[in-house]
Amino acid sequence: MANIKSAKKRILVTQTKTERNKSIRSKVKTSIKKVETAVAAKNADEAKAALPVAISEINKATTKGIYHKNNAARKVSRLTKAVNSIA
Repeated sequence: MANIKSAKKRILVTQTKTERNKSIRSKVKTSIKKVETAVAAKNADEAKAALPVAISEINKATTKGIYHKNNAARKVSRLTKAVNSIA
């Protein structure tokens, strides 16, 4: 355990950021999973409805620094390609 005041603060700040990042990552994964399940079920309407939500969540996570921009672009591209393949 840290003895120095600044080190103790860093531990608390890191914990807070970690929890925030986890919740945002979880949101992104859930929205991606909704699109993927709709694609797997060949449900074009549901997939097209879930896609903008997923893209929005991914972009929000990117602006908050949780995902690298190229990683986010890759995720969006793959989802869009999957939805277009069943359309």
